[in-house]
Amino acid sequence: MKNIFKLLFVSILITAVLIACDNEADRDWTTPEASFKLNDTSMGAENVLYKTMENNPFILVWESIGAGEYSVVLSSTEDFANKVELGKSSESTFTTTIGTLNTKLLQAGFSPFVSQMVYIRVEKGGEMSNAISFNVKAYPVNGPVITAPTNGSTVMLNSADQSTIATTVTWSDYATYGSDVVYKVEIAKKGTTTFLNLGEVTNTKSLAITSKDLNTAALNSGGIANQESEFDLRVTAKTSFSVPSIELQSAISTIKITPFKVEFVNLYLVGDATAAGWNNSATNADMYPLLGNKTVSASYTYTGFFKAGGFKLIKVKGSWDAQYGAGSSAGTLSSDGGSGNITVAADGYYKLAVNIATMTYTLEAITPPSTTYPTIGIIGDATPNAWDASTAMTQSTFDPHIWYITNVNLTNGKLKFRANNAWDVNWGSSDEDFGIGTQGGPDINVKAGTYNIYFNDATGAFSMIKL
Repeated sequence: MKNIFKLLFVSILITAVLIACDNEADRDWTTPEASFKLNDTSMGAENVLYKTMENNPFILVWESIGAGEYSVVLSSTEDFANKVELGKSSESTFTTTIGTLNTKLLQAGFSPFVSQMVYIRVEKGGEMSNAISFNVKAYPVNGPVITAPTNGSTVMLNSADQSTIATTVTWSDYATYGSDVVYKVEIAKKGTTTFLNLGEVTNTKSLAITSKDLNTAALNSGGIANQESEFDLRVTAKTSFSVPSIELQSAISTIKITPFKVEFVNLYLVGDATAAGWNNSATNADMYPLLGNKTVSASYTYTGFFKAGGFKLIKVKGSWDAQYGAGSSAGTLSSDGGSGNITVAADGYYKLAVNIATMTYTLEAITPPSTTYPTIGIIGDATPNAWDASTAMTQSTFDPHIWYITNVNLTNGKLKFRANNAWDVNWGSSDEDFGIGTQGGPDINVKAGTYNIYFNDATGAFSMIKL
């Protein structure tokens, strides 16, 4: 009988243990039970933080469990796997600022202007409170960090092909934003505070800058051509999610640049296929210039009439020393004294494109222009007749779309080209010295001096050659 009671007791004990174990298995051990209460003094279900609120208080109150130090922590996940301490208190209350809360949210991995759930609890030793939670949108507090070019590095410029990328400025920032962010890249000569804008991008974290743009900015910032100088780069992030908008700047990254002087070399047409014939006299006004390229200094174009025959290109009127002719293979140039003529098969209108860096050219037949003008002149406060009347240009007898005026004295000011002594057809440009004029374009800036001026009414191309 005693053995029966013993067996019955063991059986009941085992059953109780199994039931207890089963209950323990059902517990969620990833979420410890709270041993004291944190009051829900949160700001509401959805909260947007603004920089203007940064000094406002954020207060938490909880049930006291005795003397000692409490730690207030927050996390982006309910299990507090990765938590950030918001602060400490020796009382059963904790006060901080919205600015501090915002900073801690960002440290916990929250993205600016993105609604995310935050979990907050209080810990003391091995005990902890319940967690309170609410949705919140943080605002950014740190500026971008420039990652390239590195501080102290040298950036090389390409004067032969200014369209090449001199450097790509890259930076790091918050992984994501809940709003568009505009990044502005600026440059200033080291030791100065006047920054020039190199460009802006939206949301992307890089900006490629050409040799032309970087050289122009370096010179305009006070750099001296052919002298290495230090320049400061900075990146500003601007968001307009809140009013006022938030602008945050990166630390300065200093680079070394040697700006180059932009020296343009004219090329002129000479040969029996051109208006000049083979007369390369310095006074031959029919020796027309090619149009230069402000981005690729070695590149030139000319659009106009050619006769069947041949021609060459020269740099200096009256001299054969610097000339370009046909090379040994089709489409190539040669600058030695034995170069051949570039040939034109038949009379007609052509577009000539030349690159004296790659020593290549193309000559493409085009449709003749259809519109001609009885008169074209220059007008503006830089011209002899100011804005009162046009100063007439001479129409080419070889190509009616080419116009020129020689040895004209201009003053500091502006000018435009116009047809028929009226304003219904006029050309202007933001380019100086040479470029493409467009109908109704801006006034062309002029520096005082004596000029030979050429204009092509078919393309709007103009060249103002200072004598």
